Amino acid sequence: MWRKFSRLFVIKNKFEAFLVIYGLGLGAVERGIHYVEQYHGSVGGWMLFAVCPIAVFMAGARILDSVENNKG
Repeated sequence: MWRKFSRLFVIKNKFEAFLVIYGLGLGAVERGIHYVEQYHGSVGGWMLFAVCPIAVFMAGARILDSVENNKG
C-alpha cells in the first residue's frame, strides 16, 4: 500500500515535470510580487523578485535532467 502511495509523488515523464515546473513558477512569481509590495520603491524588492524565478530555472533544469536520465 505504501508503495502505491509513494508512486503518486514520482515524476515519471516530461509532461509531469513541466506541470511541476509550472507550479513552481507560479509560486515564485507570487512570492516575488509579495517582495515588490513589501519593499515598494526599492531596488531590493525588484532584485528579490528577479531571484525567485531564477531558482525555478535551476530547479527545472535539474528536474528535466533527472527525468531524461531515468529513461535510459
